[in-house]
Amino acid sequence: MNRDAQTITNDFDLSDEPTIRFDAVLQPHTSLGPQGFLLLMAVIGVISFTAGVAFIMVGAWPVFGFLGLDVVLVYVAFKFNYRDARRYETVKLTDRKLLIERVGPTGRRQKWSFQTYWLKVDLENPPTPESALMLRSHGKVLEIGIFLTPQEKYDLATALRDELEKLRRNPVTQ
Repeated sequence: MNRDAQTITNDFDLSDEPTIRFDAVLQPHTSLGPQGFLLLMAVIGVISFTAGVAFIMVGAWPVFGFLGLDVVLVYVAFKFNYRDARRYETVKLTDRKLLIERVGPTGRRQKWSFQTYWLKVDLENPPTPESALMLRSHGKVLEIGIFLTPQEKYDLATALRDELEKLRRNPVTQ
């Protein structure tokens, strides 16, 4: 959920940022790899076909169609899952900015930039599955890592807070 987050439309220019202090790519988990998917679909197909033939032999031929529909629905569900898994977020912390880029399943890109000095990283402790990892600064609010597990959100929040604290203790002079 992006409340009042200001979208940056141009590409990030890191030429004036000599040091990248933190760089992470956040991706949702995929449930199965391509070979596992093919194996699963083959097993489901063989089982459904075998059961369907058995039902035809006892005279319950309409069941064969429903078993085929089950195979199609499992296939479609996995395809939607794989499509959704194409999304990712990048988090880059430099001396003066925290840069967030979100790429959706369709390839649509959104970018945000936060000044590091005023940035606050919010997350419930301990995090729950409903916890939101929020970045706040000057009225801008952005939720990141929506698809991460609570532990992953906690680890990311801790790492970002640590790096921001180091940066505030030893500010970069220009």
